Amino acid sequence: MRAGETVSHLAARYGTSISSIVSANSLGSNALIRIGQRLTIPGSSSSGSSGSSSGGSSSGGSSSGSTGSSSGSGNATATTYTVKSGDTLTRIGRQFNISIGRLVSANNLTGSMIRVGQRLTIPAPTSSGDDLIPNTFLHYTYSDDVVAAANENKRSLLAMNVPSRNEMEQIVRQTARDMGVDPALALAIAHQESGFDARAVSPANAVGTMQVIPSSGLWANDLVGRNLNLLDPRDNVVAGVAILRALQRTSDDLPTAIASYYQGQGSVRNNGMYSDTRRYVASVQTLMTRFG
Repeated sequence: MRAGETVSHLAARYGTSISSIVSANSLGSNALIRIGQRLTIPGSSSSGSSGSSSGGSSSGGSSSGSTGSSSGSGNATATTYTVKSGDTLTRIGRQFNISIGRLVSANNLTGSMIRVGQRLTIPAPTSSGDDLIPNTFLHYTYSDDVVAAANENKRSLLAMNVPSRNEMEQIVRQTARDMGVDPALALAIAHQESGFDARAVSPANAVGTMQVIPSSGLWANDLVGRNLNLLDPRDNVVAGVAILRALQRTSDDLPTAIASYYQGQGSVRNNGMYSDTRRYVASVQTLMTRFG
């Protein structure tokens, strides 16, 4: 791997899932990787190591429940599917190799709710694949509507011209200085969250270099007194730095502020730091010495 790369970045590049890379390489729960490390990329012939078959549709091989035309992967036309008990958009998407976002769009759904007996239009698969963002990260699984929004944001970012990683690093540094936040802290958070990747999107729909989720973005709007566009690389950094500044002001110490950025301030106050949060804090504090 190269400087600045993250597991989520590699998963998007090679069309596999974060959890598949973590499992194939026995990575820890925080999925930390180091420069020069050789990774097995499941299902990717372009990686240096051979991998098991791509984990995209590992939930069984049950194709029962479809009605109308067949659902073969070579089918180049749309088909229909009748929803069965226990179905979710995620399960149906995996079965037909279609993204949640395209299922939502093709059926004019307003959310992820579907009902037994409902007939869904299944768009024809595209040659380039659909799901850019998986619905799981380590031991967390996210709802269909959140993952659909994450995939839409990822597609939007891929269609945009964004600053390079080196440019994003400088933007983070300067924004932190301008907003009165220790640049080493902001840089460490940005590196830990995305490796300065302006196009990074997580299954939780955390967006951009600072990996800000929409609800936190609304809080950031209030903190800075204007509406921020989380898909805009510079606004994204402003949002993340504003949140860091607020967390530092309302936390007892720096480790608690860092933990709150990752886990949520309310959760840290109510539950203490989870084990993965403690590892996150330790990693960020180590990175701070590098950027200090």
